[in-house]
Amino acid sequence: MQSTHLLASLIGSRICHDLISPVGAIQNGLELLSLEGAAQGPEMGLISDSVSAASAKIRFMRIAFGLAGEGQRIGSREVSDLLDDLSRSGRQTYDWTPTGDLQRRRIQEVFLALLCLESAMPHGGVISVTRPDDDPTGWEVSGPARGTHPDPGLWQILASGEGTETVMPAHVQFALLPSLVAERHGQIAVTEQDGSLTLRF
Repeated sequence: MQSTHLLASLIGSRICHDLISPVGAIQNGLELLSLEGAAQGPEMGLISDSVSAASAKIRFMRIAFGLAGEGQRIGSREVSDLLDDLSRSGRQTYDWTPTGDLQRRRIQEVFLALLCLESAMPHGGVISVTRPDDDPTGWEVSGPARGTHPDPGLWQILASGEGTETVMPAHVQFALLPSLVAERHGQIAVTEQDGSLTLRF
């Protein structure tokens, strides 16, 4: 990994690490209040749902933008549970089929791909994550998105890896994903068919 990516990953890991502790503490406090019968009413329910959503998002971002060391593994059940937690507060749901222990670096790439597709799905939908039979080391991430959203140029950057300097912060995943994939093993294929986009890498 180049030094710029390493530094960015370290920063991402640090931010997520520092945020998850207070969010977890709030979750624990809400659970204690619930056990004592104090956590009742729609207000407490809203707080509880918001904290759970924040926790899931931070855990997701820690994998997507944090440091993924060589040889680190992550269980498919952990990934599936995290995506289930994330879907409770968003418009997207996830059809996750891979099993077994997986390389954290590849899951980082998958999570960045999820962010790319989500940006093109304003009305939500189901995003599928599979490992193709003809390429057991590869990944396919697909969902009901179109290459005209949010900007056709972003999908061109994703496929070519060129023009990343023009990407705005909200779409940083379109710049980071092709760069990581190019450094590690190859490039991304973007296919659009019947109102669905598929990323293969």
